[in-house]
Amino acid sequence: MHRFGIGQPFRRTEDVRFLTGHGRYTDDITLPGQAWGAVVRSPFAHADIRRLDTDAARNAPGVLLVLTAAELEAFGVGPMPCDFVPDGAPPPPMRPVLAGSRARYEGEALAFVVAETLEQAEAAAASVVLDATALAANGDTARALHAPELFPSHPGNVAFDWTLGSAPDVEAAFAAAPVRVALDLVNNRVAPTTLEPRGALAKPEGHGLTLITGSQGVHGVRDALCAILGLAKKDLTVVTPDVGGGFGLKIAPFPEHALVLAAARRLGRPVKWIATRRESFLSDTHGRAHASHAELALDRDGRFLALRVSTLANMGAYLSQYGAFVPTLGYAGMLTGAYAVPALSVRVRGVLTNTTPVDSYRGAGRPEAAYLIERLVDVAARDLGIDRVELRRRNFIRTEAMPYRTAGGHTYDSGDFARVLDDALARSDWPDFPARRAQSAARGRLRGIGLAYYVEISGGTGGERADLSIGGDGTATVLVGTQSTGQGHETAYAQMVATELGLSIDAIRVIQGDSVRIRSGGGTAGSRSLVQQGGALARALDTVIAQGRPTAARLLGAPEDEVAFADGRYIAGVGAVPFATVARAAADAGAPLAARLRFKPKRATFPNGCHVCEADVDPETGQTAIVRYTIVDDVGTVLNPLLLKGQIVGGAVQGIAQALFEGVVYDRESGRLRTASLTEYALPHAVHAPKIDFSTVDIPCAGNPLGVKGAGEAGAMGAPPAVMNALADALAVRHVDMPATPLAVWTLLSRMKAEP
Repeated sequence: MHRFGIGQPFRRTEDVRFLTGHGRYTDDITLPGQAWGAVVRSPFAHADIRRLDTDAARNAPGVLLVLTAAELEAFGVGPMPCDFVPDGAPPPPMRPVLAGSRARYEGEALAFVVAETLEQAEAAAASVVLDATALAANGDTARALHAPELFPSHPGNVAFDWTLGSAPDVEAAFAAAPVRVALDLVNNRVAPTTLEPRGALAKPEGHGLTLITGSQGVHGVRDALCAILGLAKKDLTVVTPDVGGGFGLKIAPFPEHALVLAAARRLGRPVKWIATRRESFLSDTHGRAHASHAELALDRDGRFLALRVSTLANMGAYLSQYGAFVPTLGYAGMLTGAYAVPALSVRVRGVLTNTTPVDSYRGAGRPEAAYLIERLVDVAARDLGIDRVELRRRNFIRTEAMPYRTAGGHTYDSGDFARVLDDALARSDWPDFPARRAQSAARGRLRGIGLAYYVEISGGTGGERADLSIGGDGTATVLVGTQSTGQGHETAYAQMVATELGLSIDAIRVIQGDSVRIRSGGGTAGSRSLVQQGGALARALDTVIAQGRPTAARLLGAPEDEVAFADGRYIAGVGAVPFATVARAAADAGAPLAARLRFKPKRATFPNGCHVCEADVDPETGQTAIVRYTIVDDVGTVLNPLLLKGQIVGGAVQGIAQALFEGVVYDRESGRLRTASLTEYALPHAVHAPKIDFSTVDIPCAGNPLGVKGAGEAGAMGAPPAVMNALADALAVRHVDMPATPLAVWTLLSRMKAEP
């Protein structure tokens, strides 16, 4: 048996609860005396607010409280936090919890109405009268530099102008390069669209407050809200029950969190708010939204010499909590991907527009980087007449060069990119594709094949703590600072404890999402949970095993230094005693086994992999069907292959959806949101999810006790470029932007037919 249950396909223990309707989400919780809140939102993308008439709302049936910007200021409620500002950038414009004199995007919160019932709150909110003057607005990334300014403090709507790499080295390389390839491309804005919308329930608790909300980590949400509300950390408890999807959306607090807390404190009773789906589209932070110009310099043999990238990153109307991190440190350093690129120069300008703020979305910058480099490599192969597989293989970072420091400043510790590529080509039957293309052509279809190789940075280095206690009854309790939003953490951590200690997995209780009971935690983001929390738990397990050795020696009648541990048992000579027996004896002696250990990785990890997509296009309708999909990943050591496949396939489907369906659309002139419901915003259905051939190459990471590299976001890295490379191949075009909807593809084909 592998240590910590590595490689064992345990089924998810939490699924019994979910499938039988016993999951407990924020909206499932109702407290005695609970009131309801409704948000009054701006119908304008940009407007001066002359007056907000709330008299009718304050006098409406059941209304308990109406909050506006003036009330919040009187209560000492500060602005929303911005935790990351790039070096050299001016102070960011402050995002108010409620807009006062000016609204800067459609859906921005203007007032908060609290009533006895939801219906009363919504009716009263609808009675609020807004007297405002509409201003010129901009909903388009490319127009931001020349659009009306949102803030006088930020000329040209530039929130930051940030660079990475060595511009002189790149300029020299381009000046001498015999071959240059350029590409303009868009990484479309997407809406996270979690199954469970955002929600919050606040209640007074003694001299403090408790917030119940779906989150990706209670401690970060607590700390930010304490700063907004002027609370000491001891006066705010954040509790997260079951969470129906996060994808980066639920890392940071939103204005509604502050509003329910302020209202509960003011009224002395619980206050609840749950987003409607339309509110989600209007007010949830979005993802991606890049417009980039990329250039690659090559020698005559097709070897990469330098990469130069200029990106406009749409930040929305304000810099959200981690919004500026995504297109800078999250993105730029990964632009060289799997390739030995000697020189890199990146310029990223974060621009302000009259749209909802943009922040983390599954991958947070790394999918944008993978998309750019993998589309650029395919275009380079096309322009130069070099086989796209050969061009990649020629420029891969060699395994023997590891550890390898990239031009983006990251050090890849392990990997065998050529081996992973070869496995993917073999499993996808790449050599026989021409025959399949001919079969499609006979049916009137256009078939294409595309591949993409991604490398992402994950895991992080912040550190995580695991509290493990063993009961005398053979049970174990694990307190973790990460937060499951559907990944299967309860199973993964319980699997580690159960298999290592020889206990039943049903006897393991995993506790998460409580800022009081759990002392600290970094939450779940950046594929860090198994890397950091798993590393901490592995150390805690080693500690309790060591703690039990003196008791085991006494029970076995053997010297302590002769007692070994394996397969859940202490062993000395021919004698053995189960861990559970030792734990019971230790508890009976008044010294129960327990450990509180912190693990802080020395460096990040670098999962990588190859996606191969085969797609058929119906030229009469523009409909694209993915007919074959292959993924080979190096995510280090695999703890649970079932959980891993679920994460990879789920992420890949999200990436496929971005490539073919999803796209948040704002009117360029008015800034009005055109995709404000599931009628206009196209999410994939089950029929759009292809059967995926998934496998792994086991190349352990040396930086943590489990050898894992992280996998929660990996699927979303390789899918968009693989799909778009396949589509470009099918259409025989140099480039097409995402989302390649049927209308977009049909329009392109029609234009191609009309051209002489």
